[in-house]
Amino acid sequence: MPGDAIELSDAVLPQLRDRGLIGPSYDRRRLRPRIAHIGVGGFHRAHLAVYCDLLARRGSDWGIRGIGLLPGDVAMADVLAAQDHLYTFTEKGPVDRRSSVIGSIIDFVLATDEGAAGAVDALADPPTAIVSMTVTEAGYDDTLRNRRTFDTIVAALERRRRRDVAGVAVMSCDNLPGNGDAARRCVLAAAARAVDSTGTADGELVGWIDANCSFPNSMVDRITPVTTDVDRDHLLAEHGLVDRWPVVGEPFWQWVLEDDFSAGRPEFSDVGALYTDDVHAWELYKLRLLNAGHSAIAYLSALAGIEFVDQAMATPSIRAFLERLLHHEAVPSLTPIAEHPAADYANTVVERFANTGVRDQIARLCIDGTSKFPTFLMPTIATQLRSGGPVADAAMALAGWAHYLATVPESAQAPDALAERSRPLARAARKDPATFVDRATGFPDAIVASERFVAEFSLAHQTIAEYGALGALESSRRS
Repeated sequence: MPGDAIELSDAVLPQLRDRGLIGPSYDRRRLRPRIAHIGVGGFHRAHLAVYCDLLARRGSDWGIRGIGLLPGDVAMADVLAAQDHLYTFTEKGPVDRRSSVIGSIIDFVLATDEGAAGAVDALADPPTAIVSMTVTEAGYDDTLRNRRTFDTIVAALERRRRRDVAGVAVMSCDNLPGNGDAARRCVLAAAARAVDSTGTADGELVGWIDANCSFPNSMVDRITPVTTDVDRDHLLAEHGLVDRWPVVGEPFWQWVLEDDFSAGRPEFSDVGALYTDDVHAWELYKLRLLNAGHSAIAYLSALAGIEFVDQAMATPSIRAFLERLLHHEAVPSLTPIAEHPAADYANTVVERFANTGVRDQIARLCIDGTSKFPTFLMPTIATQLRSGGPVADAAMALAGWAHYLATVPESAQAPDALAERSRPLARAARKDPATFVDRATGFPDAIVASERFVAEFSLAHQTIAEYGALGALESSRRS
């Protein structure tokens, strides 16, 4: 270890190079809080914040102000405050790793109070030009539990309108098809609630938002495992650096987005982002191949007692299952992008999952299955049913999910914000597997009504019950 251990802060930045770390090469004091990001977690700090850090090294003054609205954000606020909002990002390949200290987050507002006054102040601050968010797929489900993010945004937009401050771009960084369109729907719904119910805004607000705010669609991609003590210990052992909440991720990253920013933007394309008028084709690649692939292997691997994704990929039956699902069921459901064949993207997904350096946790992939499967996997099934294509491996993935919900102790299951919809049907499916194929678990009517799919699902469910997850996959591998 090079010298005594140091705790991450602005004061130790001059020492980083001598410790084998890449630190900010710019004066952080010149950054301005032009981006307000709601939901500062691992993915944000491995993706958008890294893009902004690279831009700052090129002279950009676009800094990020984090916004925390939930009780779970308290820990992040404490860590970032103690470290002058600095953190370490480690890029982990199968053999090599590279660590950098990221300086693009310059402030964090914790607003867990009922009115979220501090967050409204931050979002209404005139320098704020982009309001970005990572609130998970479940965050767009319009229930009382999930409305706080968008009610807070609308309260800030109403203040901007009344004070004649420019609108903003509301930019979703979540894994949803048409994530910008989804954000727009949620913001306008919140604006309508404010008009109709609370009296805090008048009828002009919805029109003002339409005229002054934009909602760019985007596709974001980087595998970002949950930080562990092993990651903290590595920084301490290799670099003598104490970072209470570092981030790790794979070398691969991608960002495809619409160039629709009502109040300006930094030059994201200078550091690798791709602007396009057809984000939809790219997001379907990612959703139906990478995201669906993650969810498809997650529950079967969990049932088999596998802890890490690379371990799952080293299991021949799981790897063969994933390759079949991607190439035989998912790829045919996609519209090809010129010069970017879907089969090539699928091969890249398998390679990324097998990266032994990332050590991505199966438990992380099991989070929020009830909101993920309808977006990630079920559209592939619906497309295949229309064309008469195979659906057996998709059925196996969903049967694994049903067994996980029914047989793993609830206290040991990964969090699922909508599990009250799916868990009771999963338990009922132990007697009648067809029970699980229901609108309540996210299946669209076309799948619910498909006798062929219900039969495939029931067979997969019964096979897992008889032979276990790996035994079922071995059986399907031989068939």
